[in-house]
Amino acid sequence: MNPTGRLHGTDLVLTRTFRAPAEDVWASVTEPDRTARWFGAWTGDPRPGATVKLQLAFEDGQPWTEARIDACEPPRRLALTTHDDMGRWRLELLLTETADGTELRLVHHLDTVDGIGEVGPGWEYYLDQLIACREGTPLPAFDDYYPAMKPYFEGLR
Repeated sequence: MNPTGRLHGTDLVLTRTFRAPAEDVWASVTEPDRTARWFGAWTGDPRPGATVKLQLAFEDGQPWTEARIDACEPPRRLALTTHDDMGRWRLELLLTETADGTELRLVHHLDTVDGIGEVGPGWEYYLDQLIACREGTPLPAFDDYYPAMKPYFEGLR
């Protein structure tokens, strides 16, 4: 596995392409039964300005966190802000239809690039989990991503 993340200023950007329409990819990243398969389930009212509870199903202890929905523009853009023990994370999922399917860009708006060596491999792992769930293949192991990808992401600074 090769890391794909890029740093644009303090925005960490990771991209994946799916041979599916944007509406189908959107469902994979917004419907709680589908997000539970690769990231975690969520509960609450999914509207801009509302806060939902999100379970981090693949983290130690499967903790719950809160995520405020900053923008929801189906099937193109979802922006969230989370606050937890890891701090404040501002995230965007941007979907663009292409001739071959749909490109998904995950943008993590970092306040600082400190810790990017831990954050980047985690997003690579989660996006590859999304691919595995959609393709019906075995889920990847986090140990294949971290610490192996840490030097790559630290080198982006």
